[in-house]
Amino acid sequence: MFTSRRVIAAAALSVLALTFIGCAGPTKMAEKSQQKLASGDMWRAWQLATRALDREPLNPSAREAAAAAGAAISDDWQRRIGALAAVDSLRAAEQVLEFVNFRGNAAHYTTLAVSPAWSTAERTLRQSAARRSYTAGREAMAAKRPKLAFERFSECARFEDPWRDAAKLADAAYQQALTRVAVMPVTCAWGDVGVGQDVADSWRDAAMHQLEPPNARFTRVLGADAIDSRMTVAQLAHLPRAEAVKLARKAGAQRVVLGSLGPVKSETNLQYFREKVARRIVQKNAEGQSVTSWVEVPIEVVARVRDVDFEVDHEVVSTKDGTTLAHQRTPLHRRARVVWTSYVPEGELDRYALVSDVLRAADPERAKAIETRWKTACGDETTLQQVLSASRQSRETRGAQDARGTLARFALGTAFVFLQELPGAQELARAAAEQAWQPLVNDLAKLDAVDDVDLGVAGTDDPR
Repeated sequence: MFTSRRVIAAAALSVLALTFIGCAGPTKMAEKSQQKLASGDMWRAWQLATRALDREPLNPSAREAAAAAGAAISDDWQRRIGALAAVDSLRAAEQVLEFVNFRGNAAHYTTLAVSPAWSTAERTLRQSAARRSYTAGREAMAAKRPKLAFERFSECARFEDPWRDAAKLADAAYQQALTRVAVMPVTCAWGDVGVGQDVADSWRDAAMHQLEPPNARFTRVLGADAIDSRMTVAQLAHLPRAEAVKLARKAGAQRVVLGSLGPVKSETNLQYFREKVARRIVQKNAEGQSVTSWVEVPIEVVARVRDVDFEVDHEVVSTKDGTTLAHQRTPLHRRARVVWTSYVPEGELDRYALVSDVLRAADPERAKAIETRWKTACGDETTLQQVLSASRQSRETRGAQDARGTLARFALGTAFVFLQELPGAQELARAAAEQAWQPLVNDLAKLDAVDDVDLGVAGTDDPR
């Protein structure tokens, strides 16, 4: 009983100590805040004071410290804005917005009142900035720069909302700034018409997804029906540049994407891996204990590798006058690899290893040489377990591979074990070309906010 009373008393003292520390913490932080303010570090003082209030909202010392630090920041901000207004009223207005935002956030801790004269000065600066943005927006519209005009009219609302008819003008500018893009079937130096259509479909789908707001504010990629429905079979096979531009303009596009696939260069060779790999065996000894040992298993793996090289070319053209807005020629290289082995694994696949721990410890140079030969023949990412699993499965499901899905993995350069035939060079190139949309998307993204006038497009009337 005596011991229990001592424990209870000790626990009560601990609670009192924790309570005291909890109360003293914010007070100490408030004192530190006042010291920082006295030394001229008002922002650190504000940080300490608000942290103290976050822990104890009604702490009087912390409230006093927050009020003092906030007042110092407010006075300093007013002084800097006043000095800046004399040389750059627009930057001064930007600072006003930041100051107003600070006061709004600070209201959670303390009230930062400003004088009526300062409120008037703020309003004057904001109205002046709104007026300048409004004027700049009208000038941009007159100069046939609707994208810039939209930016300037939208700025008005930041400074003064509403401001005259800025919102209405911003909407009108946005409608003129919208840039519709048509992706034409790609010209192919090999294959049939379907290749060019499939590649264009892939590029179009990627551009639609990647250039959604907010990634691109003005660019809208037209669907396939907007173009394909207007084209004849002969045009799908080959469409001269001038006709492509004219067709896209009739479809309502302001920009058109033209692409081509160059001739395919292909090289195929065989690579071999002939070595002894390790297989782990677990057996019971005379005492009934499990004993692990490694045995060497001879295996021969044959890899057939096909390298494909070709060029992908794309061009973004204005439908107003045929001006080239962006152009890139991208070399592509893809490698496909199929692996075959006659070895049939026994038991669980995780008991196989290229190199056993015993060999690695006894002869690290040989272990490294085996791993290097494997990577040379089978690829950096292909594992022994993949090869053995494919060997086993190929005997269970002859010819049951998903050819289209497999081809997509080849196109992405994914390490893959496929115990059948390599895809043809043109087939592999086709799949790679369908994935080669990133350079085009990058160009369209760069062009998104730029007006045609600034790209050198002739100032003809918009066909819309």
